[in-house]
Amino acid sequence: MKILVTGSSGLIGSEVAQHFDRLGWEIHGVDNNMRADFFGPQGDTRWNQKRLESGCKRFTHHELDIRDRAAVLQLLEDMRPDAIVHAAAQPSHDLAASRPFDDFDVNAVGTLNLLEGTRRFILDSPFVYMSTNKVYGDAPNELPLVEMETRWDYAASDDFPGIREDFRIDRSKHSIFGASKVAADVMVQEYGRYFGMKTCCLRGGCLTGPSHSGVELHGFLSYLVKVNVGGGHYKVYGYKGKQVRDNIHSLDVACFIERFIAEPRSGEVYNLGGGRDNSCSILEAFQRVGAITGKTMSYEYIDKNREGDHICYISNLDKLKRHYPGWTITRSLDDIFEETVSAWHERNA
Repeated sequence: MKILVTGSSGLIGSEVAQHFDRLGWEIHGVDNNMRADFFGPQGDTRWNQKRLESGCKRFTHHELDIRDRAAVLQLLEDMRPDAIVHAAAQPSHDLAASRPFDDFDVNAVGTLNLLEGTRRFILDSPFVYMSTNKVYGDAPNELPLVEMETRWDYAASDDFPGIREDFRIDRSKHSIFGASKVAADVMVQEYGRYFGMKTCCLRGGCLTGPSHSGVELHGFLSYLVKVNVGGGHYKVYGYKGKQVRDNIHSLDVACFIERFIAEPRSGEVYNLGGGRDNSCSILEAFQRVGAITGKTMSYEYIDKNREGDHICYISNLDKLKRHYPGWTITRSLDDIFEETVSAWHERNA
């Protein structure tokens, strides 16, 4: 069996590559290290590419820009993989505003290139798209919230399990990044519904893990740990530092992708995050990382939130677990913090 993974040097792409390599698949990774272009040297992912090339038994790297339509179509025609996992993206809200053409061309046009190539040459191959919870824009902020000592939380009991897939995605502020991801998300759904392709959109919460190259503009938990371990200074943007995210380990994401590929559906959407048990605020994250490293977090508070940012976001996992009852979260929030701290210590050594 053969799988094509875009963004293979990134967090999710590399985890998927390793996971399917362990399962005995032939892995083809597509990445052109554009993260270094987006975020500078700190965003460079070549180290992860080299790790895959040396650590995987059946991994082949393809230096390819997904915006290059002809190259994408040619690759799919020649390779004809049994499954595609599309994890390549421009992932930053803030950066998208200053580079909107790059953002849309990577996130929306790149996705269309891959979808059309799949339709033309491998119609029956499952297509998994790593979407984002930012497709909901800031609409979740309209839910009634209660302010607690260290976090914001949902005030209504019906909202307690988190955001469901039927939550609206329009009439809200998304950020330019969120809007380009909406375009791709809807197109992935449409190729499933219109052409009958086996597609799904995974609307990720805070995806994290030890292989994340976290930077200030993207990668909340990885970057926070990096700053604490390295003795840097962290900036908190608005909401009193009580904004909440649910965090999911990249391995649990890869395991769900395995499930979907084994039993694919057409045009599906799933909210994929850590759920309530794996949720934390920035202030709570400071406490957790400090308890592991023994270092007090150095930070400053900026009384302005990022555009379109969520105050409290927790993924409701009910639909996902109903469709795939064999899948569950295996990495706790404690596991995530411990592994991420260990990874940054190793990288700084």
